[in-house]
Amino acid sequence: GCDAIGCDWTTDLGLARQRVGHRVALQGNVDPMTLFASPDKIAAEARRVLDSFGDNSMGGHVFNLGHGISQFTPPENVSALVDAVHSHSRRA
Repeated sequence: GCDAIGCDWTTDLGLARQRVGHRVALQGNVDPMTLFASPDKIAAEARRVLDSFGDNSMGGHVFNLGHGISQFTPPENVSALVDAVHSHSRRA
């Protein structure tokens, strides 16, 4: 009866999608602590999450953190994550 399921960073999106099929969208699932890493590591994690979901032509994915953001997160690292998601999503 739901439209989307939120997943934390311990959930493999590919496996979650296998369980729910294409009936609902999945939301998540980057570990918020990733945002304290270097921009290269942030981009690598964004690609990993997007790739784990796979082809989104049959089901939705809302890219998001798997939990809330820390007040100490550097804003430039959030920008690095958003840029990486946009860049990698356009290639898919």
